[in-house]
Amino acid sequence: MTHTLEQAIAAGAKLLAASSDSAKLDAQVLLLNILQKPHSYLFTWPEQALSLEQQQQFEQHCQRRLQGEPVAHITGQREFWSLSLEVNATTLIPRPDTETLVEQALQMPVPDTAKVLDLGTGTGAIALALGSEMPNWQITAVDRVKDAVALATRNQQRLAINNVQVKQSNWFSALSGETFDLIVTNPPYIEPTDIHLKQGDVRFEPLSALVAEDDGMADIKQIITQSRDYLQPKGYLLIEHGFAQGAAVRQFFKQMQFVNISTVQDLANNDRVTLAQWP
Repeated sequence: MTHTLEQAIAAGAKLLAASSDSAKLDAQVLLLNILQKPHSYLFTWPEQALSLEQQQQFEQHCQRRLQGEPVAHITGQREFWSLSLEVNATTLIPRPDTETLVEQALQMPVPDTAKVLDLGTGTGAIALALGSEMPNWQITAVDRVKDAVALATRNQQRLAINNVQVKQSNWFSALSGETFDLIVTNPPYIEPTDIHLKQGDVRFEPLSALVAEDDGMADIKQIITQSRDYLQPKGYLLIEHGFAQGAAVRQFFKQMQFVNISTVQDLANNDRVTLAQWP
């Protein structure tokens, strides 16, 4: 005998309670992905019975989640800035914290037809969020990983955000001669010895997208240094970083002769984005 939707969620939440802080929500998202229905469906039709195939698939999904696999990898998608993005194990799962970077970028005093660069685009989340809000901006999104470029391109095409172009580039390597009004990036910034790398969803994400040498500052310093050749005069660089790195990022911006340097907090009041202007 198969479960109703209500029974399935209760069983899934009970199974996942020991391994997830959001067991009921995880169960709901996994079930809705199988049903291909909106969240409201669970409350409208709680007595609807699952088919045997749906129940077996839900149980398999719950077992994968029980092993720690991220919900976004199981469902193959994650919402970011109201955009539904395809995700996979080749790159980072977009985080709500990164919406702070998008919000700040949208406030910058750049031309109406600004040229914008997203470094290390991954799923394309930042570039596509900006492109959806600013259709007159011309946005280039780059990643060094071929599979990430393919993933971001699929997201761009499916969402039909046509002012975003995705290219393969190791930071600035394929951008010779180009300059931008605004550069945004969420680079690797976690120290290799950070204990959080052995916890939660990050265990299933590529280390190369998470970890940087020099106390997590190596890629940040490289981007700040090299960006000076790719920014228009008065252009801006915005960098997402760890909650304890704000002072170090501001200091390096200052060392590299940037001006108007400031750090923005995320919703939890942690330092999250530092921005600066090239004079």
